[in-house]
Amino acid sequence: MVGGSDVPGGRRERVRRAVRPVWLWPTLLTLVVAATGIGHAQPWRDELATWSAAARPLPDLARLAATVDATVAPYYLLLHGWVAVFGDSVTALRAPSVLAVTGAAGLTAVLGERLFGFRAGQLGGLLFAVLPSTSRYGQEARPYALATLLAVAATVLLVTALRRPGRGRWAAYAAVVTALGLAHLVALTLLAAHALAVRGGAARRWLLALLPATSVSIPLALLARRQQSRQLSWVDPARLGDLAGLPGSLTASAVVGGLLVGLAVVGAARPRDDTPARGGPAGTTVAPRWGWIMLATVAAPAALLFVAGLVTAVWVPRYLVFTTPFLCLPAGALLASVRLVPALTVVGVTAALGAPAQLDLRRTHDWPRSAQVDYRAAARIVAANQRPGDAVVYGSRDGFLFLDLGLAYHLGDGHPRDVLAVRDPRRAGDLRAAECERPAHCLAGVDRVWLVVAGDRADPVVALPTAKREALDGFSPTGRWTVPGITVALLARAG
Repeated sequence: MVGGSDVPGGRRERVRRAVRPVWLWPTLLTLVVAATGIGHAQPWRDELATWSAAARPLPDLARLAATVDATVAPYYLLLHGWVAVFGDSVTALRAPSVLAVTGAAGLTAVLGERLFGFRAGQLGGLLFAVLPSTSRYGQEARPYALATLLAVAATVLLVTALRRPGRGRWAAYAAVVTALGLAHLVALTLLAAHALAVRGGAARRWLLALLPATSVSIPLALLARRQQSRQLSWVDPARLGDLAGLPGSLTASAVVGGLLVGLAVVGAARPRDDTPARGGPAGTTVAPRWGWIMLATVAAPAALLFVAGLVTAVWVPRYLVFTTPFLCLPAGALLASVRLVPALTVVGVTAALGAPAQLDLRRTHDWPRSAQVDYRAAARIVAANQRPGDAVVYGSRDGFLFLDLGLAYHLGDGHPRDVLAVRDPRRAGDLRAAECERPAHCLAGVDRVWLVVAGDRADPVVALPTAKREALDGFSPTGRWTVPGITVALLARAG
């Protein structure tokens, strides 16, 4: 009779897992939600940087890593191979992130099943699927989705290695942790929470498993430290008040973040019945501490990044999005303690509360939403009115708007000549082109100039640096258009 029971390891449970694996519905739901409207929002400035890097030949990509964006270089290398096969459309650029969050949802369910039981894992995976942040970073060509996948995979492998130690399992854990550091250095703060789960003789094996990640991450971190002033100059120091908004930052919705944190805290604090651990002998129980360790997997990285942000420019809440699955698991454990219909109702309410954020992120990825920069509309204006021989001048290449990359992406080979660019950024190992020191000389022989500047400018020429403004003294405006975040003007040489 025991063999046909529903206890873990029983025949009926094994059949159920084979027919309806715990990861099935979370994976399918995440794939559908994250892929819906994947190409609606145009690439924002960070994704334009990804496109610029991934589209470069490998020697140029190596030069970029040596001068700027070293921490993202492994992701750029991955995207380089992907783009070579699938192209650089918006959907193609974002598809790896969709696949990553889809895999993360499945592994979240697997981890939840191993720690808290089948239903808890499934409900935790479903919660992760409907979070606005899952779609937000699943539809972004940046490394956050990949880091989330690897963070959950590393935690699954840690639990496996602790319960059934073996060289192969520890080697797999070491490999995934190394990949996690390459995908996103900040995600290695996850190891502070992993340390809480390691006991006794496993500590030595765990420390040995970290050696590959350490050998790779330390040189990368030192290189990134030298590049920090360029890459994170926009980051403000951390403030205590920032922590209050962290749940909303992690989930891309303040109300959803508050609900999820509440569910997770109650779920972690709630006493659990003694149930045999999956794969363990009879009498082995799931330790209640796993609920608190899941919360520590969110709190420890946040605390470490916040403290670092007090002394240096690193406090960027989205860097912590890899922790969201670990909030979903104790929340799923709480929901598993009630009947299925009320539990699924809570998942549905979470999805409904996040619906406005889901709609917003499919309109624009810019933040705040009111600061949208419509590169696509500006490119359409130029495409509809340009003539052979036209040139383009950008108001400024400082900052992170990447107006030149935005027009280049949307116009392709048909964009006007960037007349002031005297050094290709690919050869310079940079994301920005070096400009001509004598703009008037570089504009010689040009009769029509497209002027592209940030913001809504009644007279875009006035906003230019002195040298550029003087170089355009001989041109007269013949047209001006404004789109969100950009002013486009057409200037013609007088006479």
